Amino acid sequence: MSQDSARVERAALETEGEPSPVLAMLRSSVGRNAGLVVALLLICVVGAITAGDRFSSSDNALTILRLAATIGVVSIGMTFVIIGGGIDLSVGAIVALSSVWCTTVATQTMAEDTHWVVMVGVALLVGAGCGLVNGLLIAYGNIVPFIMTLAMLASARGLAEIISDKKTQIVGSGVSGFKVFFNRDFLGIDVQIWLFALVAVAGWVLLNRTTFGRRTVAVGGNPEAARLAGIDVKRHTVYLYVLIGVCCGIAAVMLVAKTYTGSSTHGTLYELDAIAAVVIGGTLLTGGRGTIVGTVLGVLIFSTLTNIFILNNRSFSEQSLFKGAIIVAAVLLQQRLASRSSA
Repeated sequence: MSQDSARVERAALETEGEPSPVLAMLRSSVGRNAGLVVALLLICVVGAITAGDRFSSSDNALTILRLAATIGVVSIGMTFVIIGGGIDLSVGAIVALSSVWCTTVATQTMAEDTHWVVMVGVALLVGAGCGLVNGLLIAYGNIVPFIMTLAMLASARGLAEIISDKKTQIVGSGVSGFKVFFNRDFLGIDVQIWLFALVAVAGWVLLNRTTFGRRTVAVGGNPEAARLAGIDVKRHTVYLYVLIGVCCGIAAVMLVAKTYTGSSTHGTLYELDAIAAVVIGGTLLTGGRGTIVGTVLGVLIFSTLTNIFILNNRSFSEQSLFKGAIIVAAVLLQQRLASRSSA
């Protein structure tokens, strides 16, 4: 019997012999997600009490979902990277660069002569290209993910400023089809919300029903064991960063469609919001465990909190303070559950 198989069986036996069934449930993905649902419901109760009908209306519910859509797409990609044992601090800058590149005069002219899909394609290619650079230098250049993505953060934001000359680029009337498509409703719900849902479902299937997902968990949990099992860890790491780059490109398209602009200031602090949502969703920062459902719930929790703060005229500083406290509490809870599991 291999060491990994023995470890799995030992962990299963420990779980079966767990003296506290509550702790055993909390350690499971179902238990963690159930806890997140309860937390979201409690936050909604607070919103209904403090903001009344302004919060409880269906229009406000759609507002929360719109607020969650863009950062939610980025968070799906971040989930894969963190489960795989990495981190990406450059997502906000990549979103900015993708938005600027897809709204340049040259790109818009090409879109006017052909189709607005050109703008979408450019954004996705720019995002994937940035992710490819990150992945190659991390996997084959042996640069620590934190340092590499920090460098990409500075470089991508700087390149976005150079391309745009630090000016906001407006989407012209010649590509009106782009605006119409991404701002229409389907069954009374914005296309951008449907797009977030589609990315989330695709992410769930990719993580839970494919070899790629199983390899991601294996690489994040134990890279050396994954290598010995025949997984090309370096190549898979590159794939993960390309994946999050594509998610950033999708988010850039959604942001451009929402604001009709491309700007080097787009995506500011997206890395913080995405990592926070992933951590709140139960994904271990050390890698090897995480769920897409948990990430979606984490995004909705933060979006709902932001909405409540706005409705109650609370400052952005207070929002940031509260978010920071939630992140610390989530990490402490993860550590406590992990230590109880290993005891």
